[in-house]
Amino acid sequence: MPFSPNFSISPATAKALMAIEASRTAVDGLPISPLLIASLRESARLLSTHYSTQIEGNRLTLPEVRQVIAGHGGFPGRERDEKEVRNYYLAADKAEAVAMLQRRLTEKDIQMLHGLAFEGTLKPTPYRDGQNVIRNSADNRIVYMPPEAREVPTLMRELLDWINEEIEEQRLPVPVIAALAHYQFATIHPYYDGNGRTSRLLATTILHRCGYGLKGIYSLEEYYARHLRRYYDALSVGSSHNYHLGRAEADVSGFVHYFCEGMADAFLKVRARAETFGGDARGGVESLMRELRPLQRQALGLFAQSRVVTAGELAKYLGISQRQGAEFCATWARDGFLVVENPSKKARSYRLAQRYEVGAA
Repeated sequence: MPFSPNFSISPATAKALMAIEASRTAVDGLPISPLLIASLRESARLLSTHYSTQIEGNRLTLPEVRQVIAGHGGFPGRERDEKEVRNYYLAADKAEAVAMLQRRLTEKDIQMLHGLAFEGTLKPTPYRDGQNVIRNSADNRIVYMPPEAREVPTLMRELLDWINEEIEEQRLPVPVIAALAHYQFATIHPYYDGNGRTSRLLATTILHRCGYGLKGIYSLEEYYARHLRRYYDALSVGSSHNYHLGRAEADVSGFVHYFCEGMADAFLKVRARAETFGGDARGGVESLMRELRPLQRQALGLFAQSRVVTAGELAKYLGISQRQGAEFCATWARDGFLVVENPSKKARSYRLAQRYEVGAA
């Protein structure tokens, strides 16, 4: 039986979809500096990596994730966590590359994304060959039993057929297609592990494939992580924990709304940043960015997240030593790139000089 999702678009979901379109149109029409886009893209990719792996139990903090991706890992006892973030970062990059090909998505694409996210290899990983169950970690009770392994290949082919047909026919809003693909992949649960990460990568691929990449400067995963209980509740619908006893036919309108609401939230944040490049400021951004050294351009990504930072936070973000971080801050303050916000020796902090703040907003 072909995949035929059971859902409806509520007035609240329709409002979220309109907000997504408004933000998308606004951002796509703004002439943002390529250098700044590169910095914001890197920040968004790191946020996606951090939050998507955090959802699955990864213990690394965002500054630690930055260090690992910069090649400065080395957290004893957390080697597996380091591997997870490196793998997901590579997989997120590959998801965008696949989307840029502008062709039909294939099972091999998904298997390759899983291989990168879970194993760190481009070799496509085969689907599970046995039954698995999702249990409550507190009392070990079964909370979800996915379809049997022998059913997975057929269900995945049906899902990919549906995704490609919807993309081609454009009968549904793209965010709804991505939401339903995310939900159904997680419901089929084609792997023993890594299903959550791969379902989020699949949704991202669809969004980028269909013109909702928003220059790559947003992170949906941050919204999921900050509203994690709602994320799991929206995924857990139906009258039974068994795929064949109600889960497959369940009304998934709640998850569609949650997904679209998260997209609207993420897109609005990007729009707010992008619109600081209005008016007379636009023409000066390019010249200002050309004045900066490479590490200063990279540091703009940190100031895009926090107006005031310490030397220690800058050091972690850039993947350098605490001593180097302090030296850079002192030098950049003398050069007029930074301004001392708090002169206290123990709690000294810095912000961008006013002329550069537009480049990090």
